[in-house]
Amino acid sequence: MITSFDDLFAELKAKKVCKKVVAAWAVDAHTIGALSKAVDMGFVNAVLVGDKKTIGEVCSRDGIEISKFTIVDNPVELAAVSQAVKMVHDGDGDVLMKGLCSTDKFLRAILNKETGLLPPKGLLSHVGVINTPRYHKLIFMTDMAVIPLPDLKQKMKMTNYVVKVARSFGIEKPKVAFMAASEQVLASMPACLEAAALAKMAERGQIKGCIADGPLALDVAIDKSSADIKHLESAVAGDADCLVFPNIEAANIFWKTNSKLADGVRQAGMLVGTTVPCVLASRADTVDVKLNSIAEAVVSVK
Repeated sequence: MITSFDDLFAELKAKKVCKKVVAAWAVDAHTIGALSKAVDMGFVNAVLVGDKKTIGEVCSRDGIEISKFTIVDNPVELAAVSQAVKMVHDGDGDVLMKGLCSTDKFLRAILNKETGLLPPKGLLSHVGVINTPRYHKLIFMTDMAVIPLPDLKQKMKMTNYVVKVARSFGIEKPKVAFMAASEQVLASMPACLEAAALAKMAERGQIKGCIADGPLALDVAIDKSSADIKHLESAVAGDADCLVFPNIEAANIFWKTNSKLADGVRQAGMLVGTTVPCVLASRADTVDVKLNSIAEAVVSVK
């Protein structure tokens, strides 16, 4: 089982995994730097779609050998994004990656009905991975970036997505915590009621491939001593692999708290629900976050 990003890199190397990544408007140092490292580590062949002159300047400035990439010259941002997505749509790529383009342009191309990557009646969502020294394994979480207020049906799909990603990391039966502000089933809190319903669905096999419980507050989901103090008996409490949050605010705040206030944390994130994994990192994310995200996407390729 993969318990850290270092484990993930070692697994990809041991299995000689190598996938083709197409990067949309890949003209910034962080995107190019992350792809350069992924190419050097051997798990990626990289195609950079964007302004060739700018790409060359970045590579020259940062000491990166440009010949390690395939360059598709397109000097117009929106056109470059559309071209990259269409390339993947047409089978010329295993993974799509967002470069310096804005998220709305990236998503607009992905959602294009003719050349995009979302299947009919599909649900676009996001799965993040957190590797923190304060926890004994990776944390998979959803959804901090796409769905503002998921309903019960959407949460079922989100759970299936995050379980699938966790399983791609070698976790045979992920433990899923449906998050709320309390581990009690409180009628005054809709998140608690939906979490309880989802846990029952998983128990009855309507959500497959996982062990699930909810509602669970954050402390009992990831801290066994808190669960013991509260006399909570749960197969998930204190040992959760996956956290399914009730709304985008809760998930986003948890994600950014880890990135900004906790030392030694490493993160990754990608879009799911698409025909291929799509790396969606902030334009401000570090090379490390983007490299981790590329690895997350590569190991998730069907």
